[in-house]
Amino acid sequence: MKFAVIQFPGSNCDQDCVRAINGLDGLTADYVWHKETSLAGFDAIVLPGGFAYGDYLRCGAIARFSPIMNEVLRAAKEGRLVLGTCNGFQVLCEAGLLPGALVRNRGLRFVCDMVLLRIEVSDSAFTHDCPPGTILRMPIAHGEGCYFADSGTLRELNGNGQIVMRYCNASGLTSPESNPNGSVEDIAGICNRTGNVFGLMPHPDRACDARLGSVDGAKIFRSMAETVLAGRAKAAA
Repeated sequence: MKFAVIQFPGSNCDQDCVRAINGLDGLTADYVWHKETSLAGFDAIVLPGGFAYGDYLRCGAIARFSPIMNEVLRAAKEGRLVLGTCNGFQVLCEAGLLPGALVRNRGLRFVCDMVLLRIEVSDSAFTHDCPPGTILRMPIAHGEGCYFADSGTLRELNGNGQIVMRYCNASGLTSPESNPNGSVEDIAGICNRTGNVFGLMPHPDRACDARLGSVDGAKIFRSMAETVLAGRAKAAA
């Protein structure tokens, strides 16, 4: 099971992603430089966190035009799994693979902390074995992680089951206090209509080792692997 981890100029979580994935049984990950033009041989794609192109224009706005993004778009249309974490989430929104946008945090300050996340969709390609209401613990580190979408888009996201996780407290309840950045409806992660593209602001790659305070992020990568294997089995049947 092979993951591609896209490297943009300014990525700073690419090594975290590769290390986390390679540390899971049966999974491997390799770097793919943003100027490459092929993703052949990879089962899934990860756009890591960081500051692609220094966020000089708008988070993810320049990275969206990197050559490799043509292949990411193609892979997504073909049904391959695409995961974007933090800056990767921003890139996916800028590229039109996910609706909405990420804007400045409430309070206009960079936030680095551990947060709790309530799983809203248990049967997504990225949340197998996580029943609705499951609470995961992962770190965040962002200045522009406030998710925003207009009322029509929010209705669609809710109606189609595309809101995969929300910020919550230890009891699983949402509140302004448990929302670290002011995201509308406490949204922490969403998927596309077909369910194969997922963006989230928290870092699963930084929650794959107990020494870092959580192993909950590994559930995301393992779920992706389960989805790919199930697809292979279905194709072979």
